[in-house]
Amino acid sequence: MRVAKLPKHAVTLAAIVRAKEGQELLLEAELRALVAPTRREEGCLQYDLHRSTDLTGQFFLHEVWETREHHTAHTRTPHFLRWNARKDALLAAREATFWQQIA
Repeated sequence: MRVAKLPKHAVTLAAIVRAKEGQELLLEAELRALVAPTRREEGCLQYDLHRSTDLTGQFFLHEVWETREHHTAHTRTPHFLRWNARKDALLAAREATFWQQIA
């Protein structure tokens, strides 16, 4: 399957989060709650949530945004602000990196 090249200013955010012990189910529920409203946002080209098959309580978010500004707008939405207020109680670790397609 061949995927089309992304728009010139598109950015991909790769985020890996790990739940605190005992918070795995709640973290998954909170992350799932972000999916539908985020996919409806202007500039959201892709927003996928994955669960590790090897590490309990670890999740991977693969986000593609038309521009970095669209992602910034995402961080001001009610559903993101709700997540942001709750994340510290749920996360043991978080790593997120922006990427830009070059080929």
